[in-house]
Amino acid sequence: MPVQLKKLLETLEGIAPLELAEEWDNVGLLLCPSRKRTSRKILLTIDLTEPVLEEALRAGVDTIVAYHPPIFDPLSELTPSEQRQRVILSLVESKIAVYSPHTALDSVVGGVNDWLAGGIGEAEIEPVIPFSGAGEERGEAACGQGRLLRLRRSVKLSSLVRKVKSHLGLRKLRVASGKRGDPVIKSVAICAGAGGSVLNGVKADAYLTGEMRHHDVLDAKACGTSVILCEHSNTERGYLRILRSKLAGLLGHGVEVRDSRTDREPLEFA
Repeated sequence: MPVQLKKLLETLEGIAPLELAEEWDNVGLLLCPSRKRTSRKILLTIDLTEPVLEEALRAGVDTIVAYHPPIFDPLSELTPSEQRQRVILSLVESKIAVYSPHTALDSVVGGVNDWLAGGIGEAEIEPVIPFSGAGEERGEAACGQGRLLRLRRSVKLSSLVRKVKSHLGLRKLRVASGKRGDPVIKSVAICAGAGGSVLNGVKADAYLTGEMRHHDVLDAKACGTSVILCEHSNTERGYLRILRSKLAGLLGHGVEVRDSRTDREPLEFA
């Protein structure tokens, strides 16, 4: 049997409470059909692009969980003049619900940043910026932006790069060494997506994120911190299979949960 949209929202918010999201973010239910309020087929994606929308329409999907909110900046009009507006118009016309967890899913224990940290090795882990007002009784003390890892066994930068490539399924990534040779890494500060504002000034032997501004990388190198950049959504997309497993287990056999096959990082190495 399909799940009521209300039950799906409760399940998603149980996985990543919306109170953990950053104030600037736009999370939760972003599009709600006026009549059809059940979900039978759910599509998970990082970015809700036109290819992802076409995939959803072909598959008869009624709900899309888009990690990045497709409605973010204010819209002054809704016309088919550019991709984002075309996607939103088609979603409304097709009565497809859209939910975005974004930074709530980054912050929560067991979320995107903890998954990213899981590919590095055994370590003591804490948030780079703890969730304000966190309560120990709710397990929120370990929630927050980014993660700081103090490795139980130090590794060379080259070894850390290999671990990251293996965890993310990448053949290439960008590296800026903070010291000459192959520096020893004892601590790593990570942030999925664009981590410059979160990692800037954090004391660690290495930063791991998707993207950073040029001058932030220069500042890190000047402080002796190595930087590993994997491109924005490459640090997020692998978590979707974890989210799919959690949702499928909680919603039961009457609901199909699938990852998008057309969602991918737009930047490639040529």
